[in-house]
Amino acid sequence: MQRYRVLVVDDSAFMRKLISDMINDHPQFEVAATARNGREAVEGAISLKPDIVTMDVEMPVMNGLEALREIMRRSPLPVIMLSSLTGSGTRETLEALELGAVDFIQKPSGSISLDLHKVKDMLYEKLLAGVHARVRGPWSDPEPVARKAKIERPARGKAPDTFRHLVAIGTSTGGPRALQSVLVPLSADFPAPILVVQHMPPNFTAQLANRLNGLCQVRVTEAADGESVAAGTVYIAPGGKHMRLVREAGAGDYRIRLSMEEPRNGHRPSVDVLFESLAPLKELKRHAVLLTGMGSDGARGMKLLKESGAATTIAEAEETCVVYGMPRAAREFGAADRVEPLQKIAETLTKLVR
Repeated sequence: MQRYRVLVVDDSAFMRKLISDMINDHPQFEVAATARNGREAVEGAISLKPDIVTMDVEMPVMNGLEALREIMRRSPLPVIMLSSLTGSGTRETLEALELGAVDFIQKPSGSISLDLHKVKDMLYEKLLAGVHARVRGPWSDPEPVARKAKIERPARGKAPDTFRHLVAIGTSTGGPRALQSVLVPLSADFPAPILVVQHMPPNFTAQLANRLNGLCQVRVTEAADGESVAAGTVYIAPGGKHMRLVREAGAGDYRIRLSMEEPRNGHRPSVDVLFESLAPLKELKRHAVLLTGMGSDGARGMKLLKESGAATTIAEAEETCVVYGMPRAAREFGAADRVEPLQKIAETLTKLVR
């Protein structure tokens, strides 16, 4: 059995010990070294070349975001961020994912935490996925790209009041970065609603929607229960809630329904739940997309959509996925009729809905 070497970075000696003990308890992982700040993290990443790093955000000398940026520039490797669930913590975590971190987990609150075993299980899951992730190093800042797009290709008016097309996207690990690649190029008059399930806990999805809304020409919002959907708008399922789309009887409009039902495939929101809700809406030309992510959530729902007459089912190509799990499951299940590299998906969707 292959063993993977981990660099643990945290300014707290207690947290370094706690995380190191959890990692060393797993038969496939061992702690190669620990670091007390970002500068030591960068030095350790370059000299030790570990298989993966766990990185705290708030540290002296050099914080986690600065260290992550430097590691991705000098010696790219998988990094998992340890995040708090505060407002600033979620913003910093999303920034870290944009800079190249493969994933994040909630930072344990201490040895007396009742949820410590859950954090431990999640840490193992993220580490196992992370060591196989594709790390691409520095990524250009999307803000100048978005500003340039708005200057060179100004919005061509508002989206139409009615629509015949609908786009649904599912993603997990690597999703925030992938969603930017798909959504930023779309124009403000994109003639279809876009429903998104991104596997994230509560609070993070609202921050993700706010971040994307500032970058995109299409409007991006966290979905609300009972909300009527409109073309040119992206609706992100709130963390911790399933999202469905339903047609109001007699009204002719389509509304979002949120629920707290049991997780599906270990997730709430679940991509399968969203995709399955679209199967009866055969009057719409439905386009389903599965982007990077571990596991198989969305594959069965995509297959159901395809069998119900969906116009298009797209799986992201292996070479551009951070983790080739969900798109691979869709292909193996016979659910995807197209395979597209990430950078081509926005162009493909625009052609399909026009």
